[in-house]
Amino acid sequence: MSVQETLKQRLVGMARAEGFAAARVCRPDAVPDVPGRLAEFLSKGRHGQMHWMERRVELRGNPAELWPEARSVIMLAEAYTPDHDPLADLERRERGVISVYARGRDYHDVVKKRLKRVARWLVEEADCEVKVFVDTAPVPEKALGQAAGLGWQGKHTNLLSRDLGNWFFLGVICTTAEIAPDAPETDHCGSCRRCLDICPTDAFPAPYKLDARLCISYLTIEHDGPVDEALRPKLGNRIYGCDDCLAVCPWNKFAHAAREARYDAKDDLDAPRLGELARLDDQAFRRKFAGSPIKRSGRNRFVRNVLYAIGNSGDASLLAVARDLADDADPAVADAARWAARVIGESCGSPQQPVS
Repeated sequence: MSVQETLKQRLVGMARAEGFAAARVCRPDAVPDVPGRLAEFLSKGRHGQMHWMERRVELRGNPAELWPEARSVIMLAEAYTPDHDPLADLERRERGVISVYARGRDYHDVVKKRLKRVARWLVEEADCEVKVFVDTAPVPEKALGQAAGLGWQGKHTNLLSRDLGNWFFLGVICTTAEIAPDAPETDHCGSCRRCLDICPTDAFPAPYKLDARLCISYLTIEHDGPVDEALRPKLGNRIYGCDDCLAVCPWNKFAHAAREARYDAKDDLDAPRLGELARLDDQAFRRKFAGSPIKRSGRNRFVRNVLYAIGNSGDASLLAVARDLADDADPAVADAARWAARVIGESCGSPQQPVS
């Protein structure tokens, strides 16, 4: 066994000891098709308000440019598989549905600490330099994950694996060390299109293509201001993210159980009551979501989502909550409140009262 192979074998063992479900290696220049795919995505405006994607395009499209000295990219998978069917929560219309990954501790913090421990070990063993990334730099993680053999980008554009399903986070370690690369993974979606067919907003213009402007995860997390009225009913009771396309993937029968207890849903974030969430002011919102990825969305965007869910609930008991927020200081929240009050009133046959 070569020195590079020996180092990789020990590296994989270290990563697994730290709790990662899998670790694979590729070269920084192993994703030559990314620049073209990214250019197409941006040229069609499918990134919506995510204008940060337009910046540093040359780095985002070519990992080798991000750190020219790097010789290897280590891709690591961290399982967060739910212990229940997330789609079942969509039937509880008076409660909000939060994406599985956001119900517990912020994965950025948890994964990065583990990555740093693995990276420090590598520095000591290989006398090299390292840089670690967790969804916070212009790095095409999913493409690199496929190039490293960790999985493949499915028709829903997320990375999935024959061994892990698609419930996993990605961590990246770039290093100047020469480590034997793995073979890239090939596509195993076949004729299946469950992820495409279940999407409530038809956000996939074609297999392997995503229009973020229609994606519920984008609309509830990234999109600022009012959501198009035609899309609001399709949000259902999803108030932060969407797991539909992930949840129906048949490869999840091989998913690993999550080993990190901090990803377990907090009791108050497992199908929380919409009426309670709508009443959060900025201070209460920050306090409730301290240490959660939800905090970054801000109170206004989150309460806006909650009000759309209230409108979709058809629950007359929530009508007063919507009316109370009709004069909220944030225009998007006030607009969502007026819409929710109108929709509930119409669905319940209640006499319309003017909402300022």
